Amino acid sequence: MNTTANKITIARIALIPVFLVLCYTGHRIAATVVFILASLSDLLDGYIARHYNQISNFGKFMDPLADKMLVLSAMCFLVEKGQMPGWVVAVVLFREFAVSGLRLVAAERQRVIAAAWSGKVKTTCTMVGLCFVLVFTQFEWLNMLVSAVILITTIYSGVEYFMKNKDVFKDAD
Repeated sequence: MNTTANKITIARIALIPVFLVLCYTGHRIAATVVFILASLSDLLDGYIARHYNQISNFGKFMDPLADKMLVLSAMCFLVEKGQMPGWVVAVVLFREFAVSGLRLVAAERQRVIAAAWSGKVKTTCTMVGLCFVLVFTQFEWLNMLVSAVILITTIYSGVEYFMKNKDVFKDAD
């Protein structure tokens, strides 16, 4: 757990309350800067983990969880401010729970489901889109566009995970 990559992941989690405090105190630009730094730390910890052989079970678990915590924090704030429909967050949560369940079933069968490229695209589109919505509050069309992109990439990647791994449920009890 004391690897540089894991420390960066923990720092990303620690930035979430800072991000939220800035959002709720009306400092959206500063909040967005914190959100961007936290989002970029995902790239950094992944690079360090792979490049310096710091891949760990802690990192495999906490890195994607940190991403979800960051993204869902921003999305919940935007729902509260009326910039994103709550059902969009519900779809994102449903996909996350479904893919996590798929991974649990696979793990019971001694199989690891690696992150798919579409999942990485989904995360990138979501993080970039949320940055725009956090900053450009006056454009309702942007809110709708970002919500649509998040929905499309979320649904596509969720379906892809299940289609590529449907054999996990073969002979399921």
